[in-house]
Amino acid sequence: MQQQATAYALTALAVIFWSTAATAFKIALRHVSPFTLLLYSSLVSVLALFAILLVQGKLSRLKTLSLQTWGMAALLGLINPFLYYIVLFKAYSLLPGQIAMSLNYGWPLALTLLSVPILGQTLSRTQLIAIAVSFAGAIIIASKGKITAFGGVSMVGVGLAFGSTIVWAVFWLLNARNRVDPVVGLFLGFCFGLCYTVLASPLFGGVFLPPPKAVLPLIYIGLFEMGITFVIWLTALQLSSSAARVGNMIYITPFLSLLFLYLIIGEAIHPATFIGLFMIVGSIIYQELDAKRRPS
Repeated sequence: MQQQATAYALTALAVIFWSTAATAFKIALRHVSPFTLLLYSSLVSVLALFAILLVQGKLSRLKTLSLQTWGMAALLGLINPFLYYIVLFKAYSLLPGQIAMSLNYGWPLALTLLSVPILGQTLSRTQLIAIAVSFAGAIIIASKGKITAFGGVSMVGVGLAFGSTIVWAVFWLLNARNRVDPVVGLFLGFCFGLCYTVLASPLFGGVFLPPPKAVLPLIYIGLFEMGITFVIWLTALQLSSSAARVGNMIYITPFLSLLFLYLIIGEAIHPATFIGLFMIVGSIIYQELDAKRRPS
């Protein structure tokens, strides 16, 4: 009973941290470019994950990894954090936080679509309905309810937000086959991602020290969006008697994100965002409930 209570507490903590990510992104992007945000938040995340592995006594596992594992880590690090976050941060720089966050939250449906060409799966009627409803919700969010005028938002930003869901879904599919310890894998991925970011710096104007006002947001994002929160979430799953008992709490995250965007940075939440987000989250839950009813 005590173990399950701890699992709930850790899940609530993870939900709160992930719910503040959109707000932290918008605050940081007031002072730095998407590239600089990626560079320094990745650096903070690498340091945090290194400290966690040190405390857990897992650093020695790095010596036993196969060449294939290192190659997979190099590939995954290219996808996430490097490609995923540079696309996502650019989307946030062009869009209101509520739109970028809501569109990005549709990645489970992107995962369903990609499972067809990558895994050779076929889509059920339930999945097709869920995808259609989610897509309609995304259109409502992006257009602010004005389907014909598209609400005056940046279409490049909308495209990037949709693109981030594809990138994350690809990462998830590849990472699902990765048998390395999750924290070790995350650390390696961020190490490679940081290397790619530094190597790509000439394409983005070079490396610059962030202004003082950006330091705290950069540290916060590196710790609580990219690094520590993932470990908190894994620990909650391990302690819980059922993954579903804590997993369902994640659906609170996007709605809390809207609340933080409103309270902290004063972003007025458009009614269309609520409608579209309910459609996206509802379609994901609908698809998952149907999957649980089906035989393995």
